[in-house]
Amino acid sequence: MLDSDTLTLARKVNERLILAGHVMVTAESCTGGLIAGALTSVSGSSRMLFGGFVTYDNRAKIEMIGVPAALIEEHGAVSEQVARAMAEGALAKAGVDLAISVTGIAGPGGGSAAKPVGLVHFGLVTREQTLHRREEFGDAGRDMVRQMTVRTALEMILAAY
Repeated sequence: MLDSDTLTLARKVNERLILAGHVMVTAESCTGGLIAGALTSVSGSSRMLFGGFVTYDNRAKIEMIGVPAALIEEHGAVSEQVARAMAEGALAKAGVDLAISVTGIAGPGGGSAAKPVGLVHFGLVTREQTLHRREEFGDAGRDMVRQMTVRTALEMILAAY
């Protein structure tokens, strides 16, 4: 599923984090672990990747990484607030230097006028900053939305380093 451009980005992320001596963790919903999968496709990734939390279900978000249930109830799982809380919770649980989170609607169903198919919220947390990014990839098909989400997450990490 991962194309050569995505794998190139994964190699760059590995190199930058290893060079910086930093370790990261993922908190993934709509990608189901594909970000961690891309990173571990690179030899030596154990030096920069703690692991990942696949928090596809709302209960997993709450129980595994401490996203407040009230936040999900108020804003929905696909929201800036939840993406930030996912990254913050993963960082706190893993005790590492960086966390990236993604929550979105890959499709083909599940969208609405307010939250269309292809909407993804990203959270990135380091010890110095918390970032959010919202992307609307459109109804490009489930695999394509997930692939674009992985690529965007890797680009966000590179921009932070």
